[in-house]
Amino acid sequence: MTTGALARVLRGSADHAEGRSATRTDAAEPCDLCGAPVPADHRHVFDVGRQEILCACRPCSLLFVKEEAGEGHYRLVPRRRVRLPPVDTKALGVPVGLAFFVRRPDTTVTAHYPSPAGATRWEADPRAWREAVARCPPLDTLAPDVEALLVNTARGLRHHWIVPVDDCFRMVALVRRHWRGMSGGDRVWPALERFFGELTEQR
Repeated sequence: MTTGALARVLRGSADHAEGRSATRTDAAEPCDLCGAPVPADHRHVFDVGRQEILCACRPCSLLFVKEEAGEGHYRLVPRRRVRLPPVDTKALGVPVGLAFFVRRPDTTVTAHYPSPAGATRWEADPRAWREAVARCPPLDTLAPDVEALLVNTARGLRHHWIVPVDDCFRMVALVRRHWRGMSGGDRVWPALERFFGELTEQR
């Protein structure tokens, strides 16, 4: 998922990191559903069949506010962000402190952690996930495919969030953009700290 809408998410993250306007409209950035120009702060929809995120202009995004409108094919990515108490993710097989977890409609959970080449993924242990939900009941409210548990415990940090899945792609973009050498260099960690510091709750 590194072409189309996701590529534009990556570019949008780079624009934000360099201080470019988050409200400009670029006619070269079309809605993936109708082709109309979209602003930088546009919504996304999830194409269930292709397992891709698509950019959506405002009129198209409004079509999918009601979940049944997409007839099971498209789902609007929500804007909800919820700060969580610490969630122990060691049993979920996370080899690093930075990862996100997406629940699928079949109740399986896919875990991802960012790397310089993109996001590495694996299926989380079902029993470990159930235990995590028992300790943190808000995890049971994750919308399949379009919301994620986002965790950053690297370098002593303690960030645990429910976020829209496109936030996770922006985080992956930061890692790809700033990582240097074997350990990440001196740019990626401050960029990640800014990213998590700018997350705000939105219900």
